[in-house]
Amino acid sequence: MKNIALLLASGSGKRCGLDYPKQFALIGNKTILEISVETFQNHKLIDEIILVTSQDYVERVTELTKKYSKVSKVIVGGETRKDSSYNGISAIKEEQGNVLIHDAVRPLVSDQIISSCIEGLDRYNAVCVAIPSTDTILMVDDEKNITNIPPRKFLYRAQTPQCFKLSLIKDAHKKAALDDKCSVTDDCGLVINYTDEKIHIISGSEDNIKVTYKEDIEFVKKQIETK
Repeated sequence: MKNIALLLASGSGKRCGLDYPKQFALIGNKTILEISVETFQNHKLIDEIILVTSQDYVERVTELTKKYSKVSKVIVGGETRKDSSYNGISAIKEEQGNVLIHDAVRPLVSDQIISSCIEGLDRYNAVCVAIPSTDTILMVDDEKNITNIPPRKFLYRAQTPQCFKLSLIKDAHKKAALDDKCSVTDDCGLVINYTDEKIHIISGSEDNIKVTYKEDIEFVKKQIETK
């Protein structure tokens, strides 16, 4: 069964203090985007890579990734993460297969995580990479008053990839598109809200961070330098 990596690269660099999207930040002589693409390119079980970015950066993303043979398409994203994912999934013509949806600004995703996701899809129709929360999570109201403290053993921190059988995630997106009140932001949320399928957890890693702030870029640099 074909394994397709869908990399979302439509973010901005505002919280990083950059005047350009953070996926173009350099780590050594490669951008964060290139590092992420290269990991999936080099994984023996990945058959195809589709990239989703904003209209303004399609040409740049295409130029940066033309050296990777598994990259088949660079797609224009939407206003939200959900919209970008929908555009990418809609570009997949196959009805059967596996899709691994990954934040392009998580450049430290490991081969082991990718392998575990694909193996997970041999048993389940939906899997999500996550790690247990080491902090107590507080639920609060609009005035920042604590309303609930959920038991920590039930709380995990979601990472990516989020991975699905193609038919399942396509169906979830189609149903969500018909719902004018849909407020779901990611693909796991769509599966939970618009299908009856359960999502199995795949163990992630503390290194598999999403680059959000400037110090995250420094963390990635240090991790790559020590490899």
